[in-house]
Amino acid sequence: MVLLVPAVVALLAWVWLVCCRGLFWRADLRLPPGAPPAAWPSVAIVVPARNEADMLPASLPTLLGQDYPGPARLILVDDDSTDGTGALAVALGAAGGLPLTVLHPGPPPPGWTGKLWAVRAGVEAAGEVDHLLLTDADIAHPPGSLTALVTAAVANRLDLVSQLARLRIATNWERLLVPAFGYFFALLYPYRWSNRPGARTAAAAGGCMLVRRSALHRAGGIAAIRGAVIDDVALARALKRSGARTWLGLADEVRSVRPYPDLDALWQMVARSAYTQLRYSPLLLAGTVLGLALIFGPPLVAVVAGGWNGPLLAVGAATWLLMAASYLPTLRYHRQPAAAALLLPVTAALYLAMTVDSARQHYLGRGARWKGRSYSQGS
Repeated sequence: MVLLVPAVVALLAWVWLVCCRGLFWRADLRLPPGAPPAAWPSVAIVVPARNEADMLPASLPTLLGQDYPGPARLILVDDDSTDGTGALAVALGAAGGLPLTVLHPGPPPPGWTGKLWAVRAGVEAAGEVDHLLLTDADIAHPPGSLTALVTAAVANRLDLVSQLARLRIATNWERLLVPAFGYFFALLYPYRWSNRPGARTAAAAGGCMLVRRSALHRAGGIAAIRGAVIDDVALARALKRSGARTWLGLADEVRSVRPYPDLDALWQMVARSAYTQLRYSPLLLAGTVLGLALIFGPPLVAVVAGGWNGPLLAVGAATWLLMAASYLPTLRYHRQPAAAALLLPVTAALYLAMTVDSARQHYLGRGARWKGRSYSQGS
């Protein structure tokens, strides 16, 4: 009974998650369809880049090569780089494609994160365009990406269209941990709930966000979220509070080219913002640890310790299979083997350890770190 009770609780929790948590597990949301606009709106692509010389050769040419039918330009904002990012961008732009402007706004003032200070500079330089594509320097786009995003936005009267880019999966650690990043993100912010007008849930994926400039202005502009470390979610929240209509889904061809070759790289990618996501709250951290332990731990313990205890073994196995089944659509999306779904408890344990380590780093005074910068609570 000591083991059976938490195992049954975990089973009931997974039944509720699968049935009642916005179908977060389905991994089936793609750009909404729509007819091309009669007149193509103007677009500025804004790319903040800090020490991205290694990434730009694989990403910037894909933006320069967009085949968008309307007026478009590209603005790369060099966020105080020390590796020649700005000069490399100029050289890549000289090969042709969309008009390119490279800006150097300098280091951010107090109260601003570096990325958002760079985005602000790019948005201001864009002027009176209709839409802004905010994308990262490690994101590669197929030639029709901008056209598809604008078509979806205009046809469906959306103020924000965002796609979670495909992350690179090449190493064994990436195979174990990368698919779960999107799975847990969707669990935290169910896309269908976020896409519902008036719903409290709001989220976006910072690697690919097409935003209507007038909607961004109504929401207070980039200054409204100037200190946000998790800037994509903050932007979606600000837009929805101002009455904007937002959409978030998965990308088929928009992809990240950034490698995470070992566990340490993936660990730091998650840990740098996990405690920020919990609003630096020890209570939320404790609740997260307890919650993840209760839904992922008992099924594993029940199967391993069940032995000849039929009810315990049956409940544990049923729960493990249910959680694995919920992970299968994500694995199919990332073209990974179905058998990897059985490792979800192991993956969850690693993400839990990363979250706890994120809190540890915060209380050691390191804060959220990125490219040599550290952001503390309230920065």
